[in-house]
Amino acid sequence: MKQLPLPIGVETEPGFDTFVVGDNLAAVDALRRLPIPSAPVYLWGPPGAGKSHLLAALARQLRAEGARVGWFDARTPLPWHYDEGWWLVVIDDADRLDADRQHAAFALFVEAATHGAQMAAAGRLPPVDLGVRDDLRTRLGWGQIHAIQPLGEAGTRAALRREADRRGIFLSDELMDHLMTRFSRDLGSLMSLLDRLDRYALAEGRPVTVPLLKKMLAEGEPATP
Repeated sequence: MKQLPLPIGVETEPGFDTFVVGDNLAAVDALRRLPIPSAPVYLWGPPGAGKSHLLAALARQLRAEGARVGWFDARTPLPWHYDEGWWLVVIDDADRLDADRQHAAFALFVEAATHGAQMAAAGRLPPVDLGVRDDLRTRLGWGQIHAIQPLGEAGTRAALRREADRRGIFLSDELMDHLMTRFSRDLGSLMSLLDRLDRYALAEGRPVTVPLLKKMLAEGEPATP
């Protein structure tokens, strides 16, 4: 009989200390030292590069100082309401906002400017190339813009090792090689797969191994190759 994994023991909120910097030292340092409020910040780069992680790390840093944060993305249901108590307003997946959410995002920029809150956003493309309304594109590109570079193979392996250690998982060389050669090297996808495998291993009461990964995938939806 399978065990039910208990939601205890692991802090899952991303932070700056859990981000593998790679070629992004300047961007990470700028976010760590960001004066609040200042001009908007925009991060862009391919999926899995760590944009959402860095936005979440900034939000976590501010919450640790007692701040309140608003977070929106392409899946956040409408209507979007502004809270005057926010210090930071985040808009993730800016490149995926539909027309109504673009209007709502522009309204958040106006409200944030009125109340002195910090804006931070991210998308796959630089502001100039975003297919969004002109007034929103202008505001996304008004302040600091950082291109977030994806990790190479060594950095991806280091990030997976770090996350596995944080979870108390022994990630063997065999399993690491299997992950790196059989699945997308998009770090976000690999982290999601590791999370699924961790939960499955807890439910099965077995260590994390290649055979367990294959069993998990055989029983559920296959991972994207």
